[in-house]
Amino acid sequence: MSLSDKAILVVDDNAEILIATKMLLKQHYKKVMTLDNPHDIAQAFAKQSFSLVLLDMNFTRDSTSGAEGFYWLKQIKALDEDAVVVLFTAFGDMSMAVEAIKLGASDFVLKPWQNEKLLATVANCIDLSTQRQKTKKLNQIAQLSLAAQNRPFENLIAASPAMEQVFTTIEKAAKTDANVLILGESGTGKEVIAREFHKHSLRAKDTFLSVDMGTIASSLFESELFGHTKGAFTDAKENKQGRFELADMGTLFLDEIANTPLELQGKLLTAIQNRVITPVGGSKQIEIDIRLITATNVNLYDRVREGSFRQDLLYRINTVEITLPPLRDRPQDIPLLVEFYTHLYSEKYKLPVKSISDNTLDELFTYAWPGNIRELQHLVERAVILSDGNQLHFQLANTQHSEAIALKPITYNLAEIEQITIEQALADFKGNISHTAKALGITRPSLYRKMEKYGV
Repeated sequence: MSLSDKAILVVDDNAEILIATKMLLKQHYKKVMTLDNPHDIAQAFAKQSFSLVLLDMNFTRDSTSGAEGFYWLKQIKALDEDAVVVLFTAFGDMSMAVEAIKLGASDFVLKPWQNEKLLATVANCIDLSTQRQKTKKLNQIAQLSLAAQNRPFENLIAASPAMEQVFTTIEKAAKTDANVLILGESGTGKEVIAREFHKHSLRAKDTFLSVDMGTIASSLFESELFGHTKGAFTDAKENKQGRFELADMGTLFLDEIANTPLELQGKLLTAIQNRVITPVGGSKQIEIDIRLITATNVNLYDRVREGSFRQDLLYRINTVEITLPPLRDRPQDIPLLVEFYTHLYSEKYKLPVKSISDNTLDELFTYAWPGNIRELQHLVERAVILSDGNQLHFQLANTQHSEAIALKPITYNLAEIEQITIEQALADFKGNISHTAKALGITRPSLYRKMEKYGV
């Protein structure tokens, strides 16, 4: 957004001043709103965000105390703590103007003003507003990205035929703004692919923001994605930008999209479709410009058929659809990944780089890799730390024995098998509903319904 697109609010009870100010500013800024009654400020803020407010110090006829200016300055700051306010003041009000700056005003303009001086002050303060918003946005993004700072697998490492179609799709679609749906088993690197799309897109210099939909509580869904205003609920002590707004002009990656509760999918669809959001507790709509990428490890088409995922939402997010092959279907990539992680963790733990024998590599080729690349990463890290001598030794699960046990059920009643599986998964994940649902390949609402059905 250019400076000319910034919105300015002028508040003064003198009609001549409002007309003169608007005529001057409209030559340089498209959006200039005027109010002759400060009691209308709250209503104006509810409909529009302002980069700058020009506020008179006195409104009551013959009033020169400046108390009204102080009062309305506080009201504006209560509406938007980041608001940039410039005061209109007479020469005799200089001491009051200085006091107002201590209370949060950004500058003041003396009446009568010189046009050049007013325009310079407005430009400087709008620049201040822009920098303030950028800083706040970057701080929030930095907080959300702290967990990703030590991400060990930032680059796409693959040379297998199974990945050729993936590369081709990225090459064709990355430069467009088409919505992308990435499918694949857990641990296949869906976020890595999403970052590749962003890296090769026209938005590469802007934000890439990742959101795990499975970790957002239903009660906080709208606040986390769309933001909230101060006082919108008990713990809303300040205005907060949601993930959609933070990712504006960049890429928003919604991981585990299948975990979005059915009752909230409509709100997500509306935001994606209309490219506007409304923060919780607010009434003004905020336009957003994002590249949307989503991912899931479950079959969304099955979810649509069973009624737990909206068909219109699926069609909105899968303009480009890409399926990642599991690691067992791309064995040519295993040596590359092992080498990458070996050097990564050897450097991290200040340990010598160990080699891998042909026999060990053969074992890795025949292993089923139920956890895909994420499992390989953890196994290499463990091997780097615990292996004796100059070679890596892996502690692979006995998949054949495990599969044999799994294939021999203790009952053939499907309902009983489902109940036993749910109980075992809940025990394995220590009662964590999100992790259990993800492991079972169902949504949390579906899991709750099944738990209620079986009395778990």
